[in-house]
Amino acid sequence: MLSKGDDFPLHQTPEPVAYSGSDRNFYDRYFFNGYSPDGETFFALAFGIYPVLDVADAHFCVIRGGKQYCLHTSRKLGMERMELSCGGVSIEVLEPLNRLRLRVEGEGLAAEITFAGRAFPIEEPRFIWKRGPRTIMDYTRMTQNGRYEGWISVDGARSDLPPGTMGTRDRSWGIRPIGLPDPQTPKVLPQFFWQWTPINLPDRSLFFHLNAHPDGSPWNTRAVSVPDGTGESDQVHTDDAKLTTVLQSGSRWPANANLDIGDETFAIEPIARFQMRGLGYTSPKWGHGLDHGDLEIEREDIDLAAIDPVRPDNLHVQILCCVTGDSGEEGLGVFEQLAIGEYAPLGLTGLSDPA
Repeated sequence: MLSKGDDFPLHQTPEPVAYSGSDRNFYDRYFFNGYSPDGETFFALAFGIYPVLDVADAHFCVIRGGKQYCLHTSRKLGMERMELSCGGVSIEVLEPLNRLRLRVEGEGLAAEITFAGRAFPIEEPRFIWKRGPRTIMDYTRMTQNGRYEGWISVDGARSDLPPGTMGTRDRSWGIRPIGLPDPQTPKVLPQFFWQWTPINLPDRSLFFHLNAHPDGSPWNTRAVSVPDGTGESDQVHTDDAKLTTVLQSGSRWPANANLDIGDETFAIEPIARFQMRGLGYTSPKWGHGLDHGDLEIEREDIDLAAIDPVRPDNLHVQILCCVTGDSGEEGLGVFEQLAIGEYAPLGLTGLSDPA
């Protein structure tokens, strides 16, 4: 059961706020992405708190002219979990479970953006993943599509977000691998397969995700349809969904896909690619929970046309996509994928061997 407290980094266990506890790998995280109706603007922000490691980090990225401009920040948490700011990136919860404000200022990047949910957020099935006796992941996540207003500036060139800018935000908390790796982790070839497709249609939101074993069998999956302006009881959850994916040749990135939910089918066609390492995901230097001291801030500019698609830290992507339903519905969404190691349904072998 979600409550207003679940929009604040107060969690002590993978359960909602009613429970408490501790674990070295405990984290509490905000994530946002947004895109303009024409697909020309894409931005994302992430903010993480790691109470046992006493670290907070935040990242902001925006794509312009084929480049992804990134601001990375990290600081000592100082055991204060309600301070939602880090090196010029901050989050303000205006109305829990509905409206939040993002501010960015640093290294030539600036923004002030407000998110407003289209409907009550969904609570996804609890993510529990074990490897032998080890619990690798155990967390809860809520996800919400919404509308954005505000502006973004890159090196002094400021532009307002156009009307109709939408996107997705999520909040997750629990246990994930964070900070430095555990030296006693079994030495086996890593494997992790993840797909996520939050979609904004004219009058409703669609969500699908899949975590799967190397043979393709899911260990966590769900599809949800959420009409605009509705509450939790109006959400339609189902496991009757399948995402059929084609990969780009020479990479592990999605080229296109069809999403089947019940008797509906949606064609997913890419517009632009976003590298998740810009938000710290799989980044060798800016990985989540790494200790950079009292405060460290760094800018990174990524030339999206020049990166190596099979370098391990480039595997994790979000692809902005046009989405068209067989009933004529049209919208925009994101296809996120991280495929590390073997995955038989797509013919993937090795750590990062391409399709």
